[in-house]
Amino acid sequence: MTERLALVTGATGGIGGAVAEALLRHGWRVRGLARDPERARRSGPAGLDWVAGDALREADLVRAAAGARVLFHGANPPGYRDWRGLAMPMLAHAITAAQGAGARLLLPGSLYVYGPDVFTPKGGARLGEDAPRHPRTRKGAVRVEMEAMLAAAAEAGLASLVVRAGDFFGPRAPSSWVTTVLMREGRPVRRVVTPEVPGAGHAWAYLPDLAETFARLADREADLPRCLSLHFRGHHLHGCGMADAVADAVAEAAGRAHGARPPVRPFRWLPVYAGAPFVTFLREVIEMRYLWSTSLELDNARLVALLGEEPHTPLAIAVRSSLAALQARAARGAGFT
Repeated sequence: MTERLALVTGATGGIGGAVAEALLRHGWRVRGLARDPERARRSGPAGLDWVAGDALREADLVRAAAGARVLFHGANPPGYRDWRGLAMPMLAHAITAAQGAGARLLLPGSLYVYGPDVFTPKGGARLGEDAPRHPRTRKGAVRVEMEAMLAAAAEAGLASLVVRAGDFFGPRAPSSWVTTVLMREGRPVRRVVTPEVPGAGHAWAYLPDLAETFARLADREADLPRCLSLHFRGHHLHGCGMADAVADAVAEAAGRAHGARPPVRPFRWLPVYAGAPFVTFLREVIEMRYLWSTSLELDNARLVALLGEEPHTPLAIAVRSSLAALQARAARGAGFT
């Protein structure tokens, strides 16, 4: 039997690391690209073949992709900054590497490609893969261009797969809203602060479930259409659904009596607006605020038709595991055992 080899960029990060672990569970040999392989071996997923390279250097990606059947592109610009100047070249290099290896390129998609025109104030119809894309943010415009790059490369024979999902959370989601805001990055949670808006629905993606979805699709990549885009529904929660789940998990972990869980408070936007003139990231946060005040539910009918089901961990279990992993990382960082 021919060995199944996958190359993963961004394997030390959230989505890349989760997908690498899922592929390993499915019997793939996984090669991870890292600027510092020794450091990646210590901090990244176990079981990968780490090779030295930078996604910003085309030759490194082409060399690392040799022999691969799939290339999962999970690398993001450092600090999620300068998407046009960094993210697009990295994807261009991944396309070249995948074409040279004859591999299918796998890319996680985001909701940034959609503008308010496809959202509904109180929820409604689910959004399919063919919905119009009129982004109102800079990152959204770049994301549309990146997916257009995949479509153009399909004309030259590239096979690709985009799976679009909502906001990430999970044990490997260090930069998510859940991790940094709702769970306070492992610090004691005396209150749960949330940007969620009563009455509005929000899409959340538990990374282990999304990664399992990518792995199942990778197992069938030879049978997939050449250029395929799918929606991952994940957890669609209304109002303060995620904040309430986090508050419940915090109370349970602390062994508090019923009714003594931390209170849920709205996110304070005023400091964000005050700092926006001086911090690019805060300006981008403001650009994407509409994602919290309007509802979008992803239609996963095509995904379910292919796989029979969408991998789905119950919310309470997913939040508990995320909180436990975050607290364990914080304890290790503080020198506790």
